Amino acid sequence: MTDAIARAAAVLDSGGLVAFPTETVYGLGADAANPDAVRRIFEAKGRPADHPVIVHVADAVDLGAWARTVSDAARKLAQAFWPGPLTLIVERAAAVSDAVTGGQDTVGVRVPSHPVAQALLRTFGRGIAGPSANRFGRISPTTADHVRAELGDRVDLVLDGGQTEVGIESTIIDVSGAHPALLRPGMISAAQLEAVLGEPLSAASRTSPRVSGALAAHYAPTTPLDLLASRDVDAIASTASQRIVVLARRPAPASARVAWIAAPADPVGYAHDLYAQLRALDAAGFDRIVVEAPPADPAWAAVRDRLTRAAFGAGGETP
Repeated sequence: MTDAIARAAAVLDSGGLVAFPTETVYGLGADAANPDAVRRIFEAKGRPADHPVIVHVADAVDLGAWARTVSDAARKLAQAFWPGPLTLIVERAAAVSDAVTGGQDTVGVRVPSHPVAQALLRTFGRGIAGPSANRFGRISPTTADHVRAELGDRVDLVLDGGQTEVGIESTIIDVSGAHPALLRPGMISAAQLEAVLGEPLSAASRTSPRVSGALAAHYAPTTPLDLLASRDVDAIASTASQRIVVLARRPAPASARVAWIAAPADPVGYAHDLYAQLRALDAAGFDRIVVEAPPADPAWAAVRDRLTRAAFGAGGETP
């Protein structure tokens, strides 16, 4: 892996694109200080130019190179959760390019904990812009094979670090204003963040910065996906005439006449498997994917967020 890391750092240094594993999903990386290289990310993904990307750095001390100021809230959260699946939105430093920020006055920064990502960042020695390594709006990759299938030769090198640990994207917190705000839920919960901050989080508003993965349609398969309450799932499963597959947190009832996948019943296990399962079901040729809606519980907030956006992006129903 040492040789692969060195090759990847050389690719980044020359303005190329490297897909790399983080603990959340695989990122499509470019030198964050090279606007032309960052624009290659947008071309490879088909990503709108005003949609910002997250900058990955090796250590919390590197935040100062990207932020105009580092607030007390940012310091507390970085100390508590970095390295880890938390992105901080901060006021951008003067040198940060519009290619990274989508033209905004803020930038998203995080320190990934995956050992391959850490080795790459330390070998490269600079920040790496790294949105998920998939076509824009589609299911994020959690293995190197997902990246290769999704992007092919649009990426110059893929670092294989195995399946990702978390399985869904980082929590995003805006600490650029007077009060921290939750802009994207993740596996670091609002309650955990509030305990560190000592104050409640605000909700996203119309004036909040644009951030990755916050559009109504995102994380979507090409197969139509319905997100339905348990009783509606059972009704469809017992009467369906189409080729339907159900993804639920329980075994199939005796009345089911469709394919049925029993997903993990806990939010951590469910999140870990979610994107790989959606990719497999999307490739299996079903007419429709029906997903049992997760509980209305804070522990399931991030999973519920991803599934709601996936259903919207795939033209399906939500409860």
